[in-house]
Amino acid sequence: MNFRHAPSTISAKVGAALLLTLAADFLLFRQPLDISLFIFAALAAGAMIAFHARGPRPRPLALKIVLAALALAPLAENVSPLSVTVATLCLAAFVLSVSARLRSGPVNCLKRIAGFLLTIPGRLPFDIARLRKLAGHRKIWRLGSLTAWTLAVALGMVFVALFGIANPVIGYWMSLIDIRAIFNLLDVWRIAFWLVLAGIVWSFLRPRLPRWLPKWRLFTPRPIAEAQANLEPPAGLHQSIFGKAAILRALVVFNVIFALQTVLDGAYLWGGVDLPAGLTYAAYAHRGAYALIVTALLAAIFVLLALRPGSATSADRRVRGLVYLWSAQNFVLVISSILRLDLYVDAYSLTYWRVAAFVWMGLVATGIVLIMSRIALDKSNEWLFGANMLTLSAVLYVSCFVNFAAIIAHYNVSHSRAMDGGSELDWYYLRSLGPQAIPAIDVVLNRMGDTGAVARTSLVSRHYEADRFRERLQNWRAWSFRNFRLAAYLDQPSPLLSGTEPQ
Repeated sequence: MNFRHAPSTISAKVGAALLLTLAADFLLFRQPLDISLFIFAALAAGAMIAFHARGPRPRPLALKIVLAALALAPLAENVSPLSVTVATLCLAAFVLSVSARLRSGPVNCLKRIAGFLLTIPGRLPFDIARLRKLAGHRKIWRLGSLTAWTLAVALGMVFVALFGIANPVIGYWMSLIDIRAIFNLLDVWRIAFWLVLAGIVWSFLRPRLPRWLPKWRLFTPRPIAEAQANLEPPAGLHQSIFGKAAILRALVVFNVIFALQTVLDGAYLWGGVDLPAGLTYAAYAHRGAYALIVTALLAAIFVLLALRPGSATSADRRVRGLVYLWSAQNFVLVISSILRLDLYVDAYSLTYWRVAAFVWMGLVATGIVLIMSRIALDKSNEWLFGANMLTLSAVLYVSCFVNFAAIIAHYNVSHSRAMDGGSELDWYYLRSLGPQAIPAIDVVLNRMGDTGAVARTSLVSRHYEADRFRERLQNWRAWSFRNFRLAAYLDQPSPLLSGTEPQ
């Protein structure tokens, strides 16, 4: 939409941006960010749909509503840095879609979403600077109009003050206005909040892509890449080190080294062979889990460079066979890393970072499978990048609905010494997981009873965390599906805890 052709639409967007900023002040400023953030995002999505109802390629209203609901669903489940990030990316894709600015293909979508997000900080200042360039004399706000309104408001205030003196009823109404309270609301942080929110809202109501975006290429087009790959490399050192013969020898050496590592892992992790004296399975797992992932990533980079689409090495059957073998060994290597980490978790419990490591290793394993698929199907690196981005997006979106705090707490409790003779339970970390860990804490407390200093301290901490959670839910803005489920659990009596409220 151009300023020049639709000043009325621009005025409507300005009004909508102001209303959404006021709604954000009521819903978000110094308030719990749970259902309030979802409501604000839903209002913004509704405004996006309203202003792009008749785009170049209009879509059914029901489809737009479904897409908006899918974009905002992570915020309804729970508000966290992950869900906010995912919802922001989904909303960016949504507004570009309804405004017909999204192109097909994962790479094109990612490029346009990134370009749109990069324009957000400067979108509002840039558009304000362009307000003076409206067609002809039909400007939205003229300097003369502002002057006339200033005079009218100033004299109007004088007349109201005089009527307040002359009329007791008007004077009473004026006495009810607390001017000091109004000015107290206008603190620096609130004004900064308004400015930031207004800029963000305006960018989503009037989405634009940077002018340099069409020239920005993540990948060289495949015909050009194949032509470059088929060029004869210059003779000399480069051809000796990176030629087909060198890559073939390197793959043979790498396969032998990886085979040795795979055999050792198979013997110690699956075969039950005793470790050297003084080395525990936990230490063995901890020393190798992350290093093996780095090894697999380096191997993947080498495969991508060695088998560029259309290159001589990519067409050689021996090279392709060795690459398939090596990729399979890398996949086994990642599975071994996952098993190592599982052994380490059995010894030292589960944490957020170890959950993230499991997810990361799963993504690496999927990436290796996709690399092998790219080679077998003769696809481009752009296809490989898009497939990995789709996989990552799906994992992040689904993760927004997973209660990791509860999973970690229940795992640590069920594998603790208090339950089945496992590792020592880390009470400090368990309590640091927040109120979502309360059901798991109840399990172990009901098992231990109310005896012992640790149990009594944990019981007091549990009730304190539950009371804080209930107090927070007194504000309706703190509602979410995850909080709702926990509140329903806390309303149920516990066999041990029902009669042990701390005095």
